[in-house]
Amino acid sequence: MRDFSRRGVLGLGLGAAAAAGIAGCVFGDAGSGGGPGRGDSTPGPGGPPVKAIGDGSTADTGPQPNQPDQPVPLQPGETPPQFVVFSWDGAGEVGNGLFPRFLKLARDHGAAMTFFLSGLYLLPESKKALYQPPNNPAGASDIGYLKDENVRNTLKYVREAWLDGHEVGTHFNGHFCGGAGSVGRWSPEDWRSEIDQAVSFVTNWRTNTGFTDLEPLPFDYRKELVGARTPCLLGRDGLLPTAGTLGWRYDSSSPGGLQTWPVKKAGLWDLPLQSLPFPGHSFEVLSMDYNILANQSKNTTRGVPAHYPGWRSQATATYLGGFRRAYETNRAPLFIGNHFEEWNGGIYMDAVEEALKGMADKRDVRLVSFRQFADWLDVQDPRVLARLRTLAPGQSPAGGWGAYLATV
Repeated sequence: MRDFSRRGVLGLGLGAAAAAGIAGCVFGDAGSGGGPGRGDSTPGPGGPPVKAIGDGSTADTGPQPNQPDQPVPLQPGETPPQFVVFSWDGAGEVGNGLFPRFLKLARDHGAAMTFFLSGLYLLPESKKALYQPPNNPAGASDIGYLKDENVRNTLKYVREAWLDGHEVGTHFNGHFCGGAGSVGRWSPEDWRSEIDQAVSFVTNWRTNTGFTDLEPLPFDYRKELVGARTPCLLGRDGLLPTAGTLGWRYDSSSPGGLQTWPVKKAGLWDLPLQSLPFPGHSFEVLSMDYNILANQSKNTTRGVPAHYPGWRSQATATYLGGFRRAYETNRAPLFIGNHFEEWNGGIYMDAVEEALKGMADKRDVRLVSFRQFADWLDVQDPRVLARLRTLAPGQSPAGGWGAYLATV
């Protein structure tokens, strides 16, 4: 386990959680919620033809449905939208119903999210020898493998997520965070191998599983994949050169950032988890479920149940406090990371749900994926973005937005 310090992060994938018992862009009008619209998740008659890719595990079904309008630059004096990105590390379904729960929540509130899929969650354990992790034995994994029935459910919900308009990124594969084989030690070549294998597991699940009764994933994953979050937020310096070569557009692996407007690093948008005010404490906590847990129940995911109500309220207040600090001042984007977990009785899942509900109905709020946010950033005037970056966390624009961005 990684350190339980105030700023540290474990970033467990789903298999480890289960095994261990931790186991501008105009998105609709400026009124409520403002994510992409939702429609039928099944391409209807008359839609684009389905073009099978490879063994039929994936298919080109045309442009992704349920996307926002094309982004446009901020106009002089315009108030920036408040972007919020909810993301999920691992993104596998182990039978606890969390994947469909949050797909429904997103539909109910017009939200898009990013699902960082672990490639191993589509590889049956019986085929684990196919995985050749860099600097680790064949088939090794610190998050384990899913049961076949859970591989099936993960395929179902990943397909549903993409058709609903969510982004499918990657959380890579074996989630190695310690020792000589840690991802923190990997070279750009190691990362290329890991990425190629993750793509292979996603694009060859039909061959690897033998499942013949499931529909293909409705996207070309090599084209779809434009960003990632590394295990435990380690190894990004080795990853970035490879990510750039592959044409990726962003990285969300920085080990913590301030609530400010983003910059590019090595040609990719740097979209880190952020430090948020932590109610009852003088320090701030990283915007991820595990880090909040680490400051509440310390070294266990099964703390004293009597504390659960208070911890749940504290976690909810952390997310909403970070949201208000940005929304009422510099409008910096808010990035929140999660796992499909049931730690401390599931209080963190309740907290993120309540937080999303508390944000969704506010004016100018856009609940988007990382990819959609990168789309918006890419069309903005660099001078406007530079001006936005001058605002510190909690700092309001002098004279209001109309004056602050009037003549950039």
